[in-house]
Amino acid sequence: MPRRGRFRAATDEKTIAKRLAALRRQRGWTQTELAEKLGITQTLVSEYERGNVRMHAALVAAFAKALRASADELLGLEKPKDDGLLKDRRLLRRLQKIEHLPKRDQQALFRTIDNFLKAAQL
Repeated sequence: MPRRGRFRAATDEKTIAKRLAALRRQRGWTQTELAEKLGITQTLVSEYERGNVRMHAALVAAFAKALRASADELLGLEKPKDDGLLKDRRLLRRLQKIEHLPKRDQQALFRTIDNFLKAAQL
């Protein structure tokens, strides 16, 4: 039989809310961007992230899918995986913008970056 105290702590709305916000930030997304992916409002994402609104099961699954995490990670039943995501949000945002450039511009930018890194001997 599971211990109640441990289960309650893992699924507490405020704790889930913190994990939700942390996962979103790891992805480099704003609340608005996450809301658009889910088809809900930014205000509602904010309410979930503050733990003011309880998520139903289907929404837990939707958040997990959008954030490329498991529902168990979101609920705190499983430790978050280090999936190699960038921690620097500014760098992540820049890389996301680069993805939208034409291929020719991307290649020119990558050559510049490669030359800079080579000169810095990294």
